[in-house]
Amino acid sequence: MAEPSPAVAAAIEGELRLLDPVVRASAERLASLLHPEFREIGTSGRLWTRETIIASLTADDAPRPGPLTASRMRGAQLCADLVHLTFDTESKGVHSHRSSLWRLTPLGWRLYFHQATPFDDGPPGGPHDGPFTEV
Repeated sequence: MAEPSPAVAAAIEGELRLLDPVVRASAERLASLLHPEFREIGTSGRLWTRETIIASLTADDAPRPGPLTASRMRGAQLCADLVHLTFDTESKGVHSHRSSLWRLTPLGWRLYFHQATPFDDGPPGGPHDGPFTEV
């Protein structure tokens, strides 16, 4: 397998930093990785902004998730200043497919958009399991 481009490698490094509980608990560290126009669609379907996600993750009463394991991380540089990453995570038995867009800014690569979709790790099947079947 070929080495990722420097842009993809930078986005992967940033994504892995965002999975670190120490980074997730620090408003300054989160701010340094999130684009000013950051948006996220979480596993619950909730829409998050840069401000709301930083406030939620760094609140004194914020839940502290267990270890988060990432797998199958892949990236593609879509243009000079945009990288798309896809990967899966698992924490406490909850699996999610994830997709991120990283944009190059004058301060470096910043997470611009992220979406997480929970999935069952069981065998495929069922009437709505396939491409273009969600309503």
